[in-house]
Amino acid sequence: MPLESVAQLVSSFLDLPFRDGYVWSIIYVSLYVSVIAVTLSTLFSIPVAIVMGFTDFAGKQFVKSIINTGMGFPSVVVGLVVLFAVSNQGPLGPLELIFTKEAMIMSQFVLATPPITAISLAAITGVDENVRDAAHVLGGTRLDVALVVLKEARYGIATAILAGFGRAISEVGSVLIVGGNITSADGISKTRTLTTAIQLEARQGRYETAMVLGVVLVALVLLVNAVVVRLGDREVRP
Repeated sequence: MPLESVAQLVSSFLDLPFRDGYVWSIIYVSLYVSVIAVTLSTLFSIPVAIVMGFTDFAGKQFVKSIINTGMGFPSVVVGLVVLFAVSNQGPLGPLELIFTKEAMIMSQFVLATPPITAISLAAITGVDENVRDAAHVLGGTRLDVALVVLKEARYGIATAILAGFGRAISEVGSVLIVGGNITSADGISKTRTLTTAIQLEARQGRYETAMVLGVVLVALVLLVNAVVVRLGDREVRP
């Protein structure tokens, strides 16, 4: 990269109004929405994957097909559905959630749940049957067996959480629809995220600023990946 381009990029970075709180507020909103959405999705998805991985029931394949379909569900459609749900005509209208962080969390929750559930289920069912049999032979209860299986599947589950987080924090369409990409009069983000800010800056021709925001987004994703992988390396104690 030519020195002029590097200097221009650095100058663009320094010109970003960090001191006024604009970029920091965008980073905060992005992390606040995505972390809460993925946390709620994980708390929902992992038990579902465990139940489906350890039990057989009527309609199990149908549930699997719904989960797999959800992995490729258009995010814009999810945004429209959530927008209707929180609008004045929707069932959640009295809560006044339209164009709020809570509506964005709902949207990202819907998008993150299918990949976390599907990948976690694949990781759990992929554990060797001999591991389960050994736990049973040693006198382990169903809970003990489940913990052993989860320990063996922890890398796959960590991958599932990362996939869900990547789907959530990189989302543009649905959060733009339900959040509105709003900032306050002083430029502080209300519902503007890194992805919607990048889209706005690029559309207005401020490519250097968009690139800097993109670097911040990638850095956040790498940081979260490192944390989740580190946690996945820890042993699960029965």
